[in-house]
Amino acid sequence: TFSSENLNHSICVYNGSLPNGDRGRRKSRFALCRRPKANGVKPSTVHVACSPQAAKVKHTHINRETHKTIGRSTESPIDFVVTDTVAGSQSNADTQSVQSTISRFACRIMCQRTPPYAARIYAAGFDSSKNIFLGEKAAKWKTADGQMDGLTTNGVLVMHPRNGFSQDSKPGVWREISVCGNVFTLRETRSAQQRGKMVETETQELVDGSLIDLCGATLLWRTAEGLSRTPTLKHLEALRQEINAARPQCPVGFNTLAFPSMRRKDTPDEKQPWVYLHCGHVHGYHNWGNHREEREGREGRHRECPMCRAKGPYVPLWLGCEAGFYVDAAPPTHAFNPCGHVCSEKTAAFWSQIPLPHGTHTFHAACPFCAQQLTGEQGYVRLIFQGPLD
Repeated sequence: TFSSENLNHSICVYNGSLPNGDRGRRKSRFALCRRPKANGVKPSTVHVACSPQAAKVKHTHINRETHKTIGRSTESPIDFVVTDTVAGSQSNADTQSVQSTISRFACRIMCQRTPPYAARIYAAGFDSSKNIFLGEKAAKWKTADGQMDGLTTNGVLVMHPRNGFSQDSKPGVWREISVCGNVFTLRETRSAQQRGKMVETETQELVDGSLIDLCGATLLWRTAEGLSRTPTLKHLEALRQEINAARPQCPVGFNTLAFPSMRRKDTPDEKQPWVYLHCGHVHGYHNWGNHREEREGREGRHRECPMCRAKGPYVPLWLGCEAGFYVDAAPPTHAFNPCGHVCSEKTAAFWSQIPLPHGTHTFHAACPFCAQQLTGEQGYVRLIFQGPLD
């Protein structure tokens, strides 16, 4: 999540924290704050040369802007280090075996230091030599005014939601952003040499709820104003306690169920609620309907619901912990299919209709909390709890 409060914008990526915890410049949420001193830059003079080593681009400072760089490199110019998101990963070991497709210097964001604190995104970033870094295979060209422009190897894609980031949000259109901040239609594939068509009626200015895809990680941009309308972690914890206070019961074992602390996101405990994703009936874990051929594993196997006899995946429920992903503050009543992450109905409906980039040329809806591709007719299910018998 990216957010902006008084020029503090915020970016969210994971469900409250990275699989092995937030460390240094590697975090699940980045706060973009105003630097003590402006460091915005713009190209001033271009020196054409026959080799990249000899090429020089002179930049002048912009005293009214703050500049932040995002990428997978850990070099000092990178303000926010991002790593590839592996769907459903529980540890960094899951991601380390994957060859990264995120650019070392993926993109940069320029923010005004005075109201309205507009933020604009540009592809690529400055390396330690203060030069724009583009891969050898990246598309490059000269513009009509003599400036050099280009695209990163796998592209920086942006989508702005229609009607803002709210209960009424609808998905926008994915576009690609160039080094100079120009907006283009998508290439045929992520790394194609031929750029798309320029869209002169659109700008690279980020709005609350803008999605930034770096081909390996998708970031959500939140503004300070937007976050002021978003539920806090304290509110989500209160909703968790409210559900547990109602003492929902397992219809088979008659034991009381309870959502675990939001700090626990890996191993289910004894009171963990489980759900049959085809129908939404909530149970505790039990072996009813666990046929012999299905007993090899506990989670995700097709099981028969004892309440309605519907067959489908049977998974533990986990509360979505990243408040920046919620479009409202309503109670968590719905779960994503197939992962079991729980959130409000409007939040589930919003993310189920957002086509997120996947691979080189495909899109699919995914759970915002774990990035697993959604399945089923809607991609989510309404939860049916049974109250206490006494």
